[in-house]
Amino acid sequence: MTAVSLPDSAFEAVDDALDSLAATHDVEVVFAVARGSHAWGAASPDSDYDVGFVFVPADLRRYAHLEGPPETIVTDRGEFEFLGWDVRKFASLLAASNEGAIDMLRSPIRYRLAYDLDDLAAYVQRTYNPIDLYHTWRGIASSNYRKYVSHHLVRTDDETFPIVDETPAGYVVETDDGTTTVSADDERFRETQTKPTVKRTLAIYRAAMAARYLKATGERGDHDLPALEFESFLTEQAPAVFDDARIERARELLERKRRGDGDAILADSVDRKFAHPPIDIDPAVHARNGPDTERLNEFIEAMIAAVG
Repeated sequence: MTAVSLPDSAFEAVDDALDSLAATHDVEVVFAVARGSHAWGAASPDSDYDVGFVFVPADLRRYAHLEGPPETIVTDRGEFEFLGWDVRKFASLLAASNEGAIDMLRSPIRYRLAYDLDDLAAYVQRTYNPIDLYHTWRGIASSNYRKYVSHHLVRTDDETFPIVDETPAGYVVETDDGTTTVSADDERFRETQTKPTVKRTLAIYRAAMAARYLKATGERGDHDLPALEFESFLTEQAPAVFDDARIERARELLERKRRGDGDAILADSVDRKFAHPPIDIDPAVHARNGPDTERLNEFIEAMIAAVG
């Protein structure tokens, strides 16, 4: 795990906020880690702090109450944004090979640890379902490309349609069911151009590369999990799948984001095809059962015991 340096003031602010959240919601914090750009090594001096944590109700009898304890706790405190999951919710996300839950286990920045995550992290990384992670990363890449990069037509009801091509008959646009052609003189539509930024383009690159890397390594027999730290991925793993130009472009975006240029506007430097990894991949190659429920239950019991 790569060492990451944060100012002491960040740890102190997170610790104080966790104490306040625990008291407000009557919970105990099992662990808290960095999420987002600080976790994957793309933070700039102006980046906010995204904090993920897992909690247990201070009184376990709340699990038997009709209203039950909260499943999630979400709050912003200045430059710190907190997302907390109840331990059962967290385990259910791990059972579903949820990308966000897995990345919390892999975070190099750990603000609070009442429970040692290493065994759970190792188990989940051995047993996750690759096809679930693939489709998560594919969805992140394609949806962000559609939202932030694609040239669009906007209908009068504010529905957006990415432009795939322009022909003498009009615009060929993407729909949920495929493509259709919209006449250039159709008054229900207006043309607009989104403004992709460095940080949005980098997010698309990272997700598209993760999906394509997982698929390629799976087809070679091992489903190598992409490193959470993006620079490590680009240096140590990406060369097995991507050409030098693609890796260098991703590294340039990462360096610009770190310098504080995340909001700078770019031309489309991803390209539509790369941002849309294939929808169809072979389940016989890429699917497996995922983490075992009974084994996850054992981890839940250990986390509860750690704060009990």
